[in-house]
Amino acid sequence: MANNIPEKFQNSDGGLNAEALLKSYEELEKKLGVMVSVPDEAADDDSKARFLRAIGVPDSPDEYALDGLLADIPDLKEKFREIGLTKRQAESVSKMAAEFLTPALGRIMSSHYESRQMDDLLKFFGDDEKMQSVLADIDEYAEKNLSPEAYQALASSADGIKTIYNMMTSGEPAVATNGAARESLREADLRRMMADPRYWRDHDDEFVRKIESGFKKLYN
Repeated sequence: MANNIPEKFQNSDGGLNAEALLKSYEELEKKLGVMVSVPDEAADDDSKARFLRAIGVPDSPDEYALDGLLADIPDLKEKFREIGLTKRQAESVSKMAAEFLTPALGRIMSSHYESRQMDDLLKFFGDDEKMQSVLADIDEYAEKNLSPEAYQALASSADGIKTIYNMMTSGEPAVATNGAARESLREADLRRMMADPRYWRDHDDEFVRKIESGFKKLYN
């Protein structure tokens, strides 16, 4: 009869090595003892919890390390744990959001902001034809009377363009200011003020007038 005993379980004479077979069986039992089966819909909560822990799902949502765009979204970590994401999977999702979603949202927000600015200018000037005509006049005025840095800062928002328009129509002659260092400082101050939400978001009348007055003093 042919010897069907695997080589690793054979003695030197080809017979069965019972000790080697028993040791292999004991090792197999240990492995089976720590293996976790995939729970089905009928499995109890303990079985499901053991499986989730075994594949790397944290015991608490707070153990997820998220940053960037997803870091401050309420209940997101709880949702990640609910659907069974591991820590590594959740971190990968967070990194992908930072890489792909953040720039996309930035473009959407920028487009929305520009649309709002154009709507604001249309409302201010009355109609598109008048707006285009005035914008051409503003561009010509700014080229003659404002530094490129100041014009760029003001032209980035509807309120800034209105500021130039008010300067242009004030009837005061515009001349280059003396003192390059003083001019540079004042422009920087005014640009910082324009970044304040009171200017671009709240349209605070008093705050806007301060900026307009600052540019008039600087260039008139």
